[in-house]
Amino acid sequence: MYELARTLLFALDPETAHDLSLRALAGAHAVGATRRLHPALPDDPVRVMGLTFPNPVGLAAGLDKNGAFVEPLAALGFGFVEVGTVTPRPQSGNPRPRVFRLPQASALINRLGFNNDGLPPLVARVRDARPRALLGINLGKNADTPIERASDDYVQGLRAVYPHARYVTVNISSPNTRELRALQGGAELDALLAVLAQERARLSDQHGRRVPIAVKIAPDLTDQDLTRIADALVAHGFDAVIATNTTVAREAVADLPGSQQAGGLSGGPLFARSTQVVRTLARHLQGALPIIGVGGILCGADAVEKLRAGASLVQLYTGLVYRGPGLVAECRRATAEHRTSGAAAPCAAS
Repeated sequence: MYELARTLLFALDPETAHDLSLRALAGAHAVGATRRLHPALPDDPVRVMGLTFPNPVGLAAGLDKNGAFVEPLAALGFGFVEVGTVTPRPQSGNPRPRVFRLPQASALINRLGFNNDGLPPLVARVRDARPRALLGINLGKNADTPIERASDDYVQGLRAVYPHARYVTVNISSPNTRELRALQGGAELDALLAVLAQERARLSDQHGRRVPIAVKIAPDLTDQDLTRIADALVAHGFDAVIATNTTVAREAVADLPGSQQAGGLSGGPLFARSTQVVRTLARHLQGALPIIGVGGILCGADAVEKLRAGASLVQLYTGLVYRGPGLVAECRRATAEHRTSGAAAPCAAS
């Protein structure tokens, strides 16, 4: 069924298809039809960051930037849904066209640039949402905020979403906001983490609960950078690392039409590198910090491979574009089987 829908959607501009898909999902949810999009599956709870996730399969940030579709997306069977990236002030992002499909590689390139409605509309929407899945909110900085003032934007975001998020993600790894990835540098990262840790302590006292904070990192880092970042997160008391964001590398798709478009590459070509980052982090951390694995999951066996590499949770995005809602149930079955028996079926041809 999704193969037919995909054919129709792929005839449209990617952003138009994205918006149409979300609105169709919301309409289906409004009439109680989303439960037909996935089979009933038993919970497979996992404890991570001090939270109990109904299952380890989540939605990555970027699909629902404005928190407008939390309940319909959660109804697809996710254990957690991460919305955003949201910036303090609304911004339109980079000029269109800014999303490109590479169907031969089950990949996307995007240079969206944190297009979103800003904090107040997102907070108003998620305040009233009642998803069964846990809600994460992904924070970024505005494009016109100087990099030396980036912490101001993240602190403002943390204050606004703290009462409504089950966990918060600090996005310092998108390649589509100028200089953002510089925040992964040694001194820059330490300064940002120190400010956020101090603000989280204050908010924890104010609200009477400690909201976990994860940090999302890039795949285009050396092993030395990865271990340095991991040590900094542990030292400052952060709760998880999300590995990884999109990549600026193009080696895996160099011969494909459209592959040299600027932006972050996601989907199949990212899988190997993002999984290696998970493996490197897990080897270094030795359980000191949980890892959320994301990047190139196109089938259940891919999700299992992230767990085997050392991830505690996984997230999907581009795979949904190519596989549809059925990917959620497939990943849930595969991860549940792996967690109980260690087995996993190989990916089927799609």
